[in-house]
Amino acid sequence: MLVAQDSTAYGRDLGQRDGLPDLLERLSEALPPSPGGPWLRIMYAYPGHVSPRLVQTMASLPQVCHYLDIPLQHASAAVLRRMRRPRDLGRVRHMFACLRAAMPDIALRTTFIVGYPGETEAEFEELLDFVREMRFDHVGAFIYSPEPGTPAALAADQVPAAVKRRRYRRLMGVAQEVSLARNREWVGRELTVLVESGAPAQTGGRLAAPGGPDGRRAKSGEVFAGRSYRDAPEVDGLVLGPGRPPAGSMVRVRVEQALPYDLWGSVVAT
Repeated sequence: MLVAQDSTAYGRDLGQRDGLPDLLERLSEALPPSPGGPWLRIMYAYPGHVSPRLVQTMASLPQVCHYLDIPLQHASAAVLRRMRRPRDLGRVRHMFACLRAAMPDIALRTTFIVGYPGETEAEFEELLDFVREMRFDHVGAFIYSPEPGTPAALAADQVPAAVKRRRYRRLMGVAQEVSLARNREWVGRELTVLVESGAPAQTGGRLAAPGGPDGRRAKSGEVFAGRSYRDAPEVDGLVLGPGRPPAGSMVRVRVEQALPYDLWGSVVAT
């Protein structure tokens, strides 16, 4: 996990304008590729700093997961202006198009804030339309809460708490629909999965029945949970299936069914 508040700022204190690709290349030299990894995952890339060189470096190095977390915070230029964040949504769309052109299988994650002071219903609808348009694999959301001492906390046009909660539910509903559609594209395909646990409790109760979303039952307790390159730990979904491959092993899984956040499948090879 290569994680920072802005991972794309790596190297600027050393005078490097675009240092993250260099770091990825050096790490890849030290970590030769193999059937079982390693996986290098980039978290929290700043929207305006995903350079063409970074995109091509990610696409060319087999150790680097085709996954990127780019926290956008909103999709209304007016709201982003009030947040004092980059608001060139045309540039954002171009960035995502370049990422998908270079890595058609890339998983894209983002996070948004709902209920920022002054957010109108029309601005919120812009956000919903953007999520539908961009078809993110994973979306996280937060309800705005005032932080003492910040300009936003002193703004007069605070959004009522009930409205913020309603908008949060609507956003997550749209995000879930998009995520399910993206997951369904994997049915019938295979993924390499890092097995994390054989305990059904790790699924967080997301299965409709023990052993599978369609009601098929495995023997008691024989359900594994793991992650593919598409899933960062703790924030994204799981790949689930019958059996107990060893925790920490890498297995190939054929996807049989998609859930809103998770995938269900069977091990075909280790």
